[in-house]
Amino acid sequence: MSTETPESATSPPTRAASTPSRRAFIATTSAAGGVIAAGGLIAGPSLMGAEEATAAEAAPGSRVSLTVNGERHTVTVDNRTSLLDLLREHLGLTGSKKGCNAGACGACTVLVDGRRVNSCLTLAVRLEGAEVTTIEGLTKGDQLHPLQQAFIDQDAFQCGYCTPGQIVSGVGCIQEGHTGSPEEIREWMSGNICRCGCYVKIVRAVEQATGRK
Repeated sequence: MSTETPESATSPPTRAASTPSRRAFIATTSAAGGVIAAGGLIAGPSLMGAEEATAAEAAPGSRVSLTVNGERHTVTVDNRTSLLDLLREHLGLTGSKKGCNAGACGACTVLVDGRRVNSCLTLAVRLEGAEVTTIEGLTKGDQLHPLQQAFIDQDAFQCGYCTPGQIVSGVGCIQEGHTGSPEEIREWMSGNICRCGCYVKIVRAVEQATGRK
């Protein structure tokens, strides 16, 4: 008599605990990663903003007294403040323009103790007791400075953005005595860039202001 168990009576092999498919695993981990990343993006700016605010509050400041266009000013500024930002943001003298903010274009030129400087590169806190002259300080009441009038007469500007720096630099050039020839004027005003290309007329204006034209 046969003792073999019929195939139909044999119990099916026990299956291991259900495991997620490869596709389900990737979908789940991707979703979890997205939530974490989103949480990081949401939290990041607020933390960064708090750090920046703390740093701003802790920024060292100093008091500086200087004379601008004949008027004495005493202000407290962040030690990193440039003369240009002091003039524009603190004193409301917006004639001096912020062009490159790197000392390459000359649009921010002012006179400090009679000497031409790029105000974007000059720290305000280093000017204790200095005398600063901006484009606003060249006029005498309603009377324009001779070079300002010469710029009008010679049509020495187009968009006008560089004009304040050009005029102040030209005044400095005249005071320094560097106006003996058109070539000398060009050389000593070469730090002032005019994107409109009005150089010929600018030189003529300087010549007119010196009485050479």
